[in-house]
Amino acid sequence: MTDLGEMFRAPGVRFFRRLPGPPEMAWAHLTEPDRLPGWYDAGSTIEPREGGAVRLNDGHIRGVVTQWRPPVKFAHTWNVLAPGEQVSAYPESYLTLELAPEAGAVLLTLTHLPVLERFEPQNAMGWATFLDILEDTANGREVKPRRAYMERNAMLYGVDLGELQR
Repeated sequence: MTDLGEMFRAPGVRFFRRLPGPPEMAWAHLTEPDRLPGWYDAGSTIEPREGGAVRLNDGHIRGVVTQWRPPVKFAHTWNVLAPGEQVSAYPESYLTLELAPEAGAVLLTLTHLPVLERFEPQNAMGWATFLDILEDTANGREVKPRRAYMERNAMLYGVDLGELQR
């Protein structure tokens, strides 16, 4: 054992997506679950403040808001729980959503880390699905059932939806 620090890299995913402006509109879709029903289930809540509770998809995802800077940056912890669990069997991770004006639109940068290696393709598929639903919602297009987006993204990331990692 040594007193020296250890350097390491945390695996994660990062996506970029252009959305229609202004940033306040994109911010509302990201932080008000009722505006994105194709992704968030009924009863999902985000308390709009640092330290606020995040409870998504019937409590499957729970966390705490770590950064709340409207309409620029929203970050929170990400804990995956099975029904009835109070403590996640997985390491806590962090989701950061950043918005920047760009040529009449808004550039969204989504970063999620760390991601366990066995979950990397599945995680990327999930975030691509989220972003596709967000993009259709923000552009006023018909939002398909979540499964339709997942099937398309599963093919892109080599995920077998019948054999999801647990």
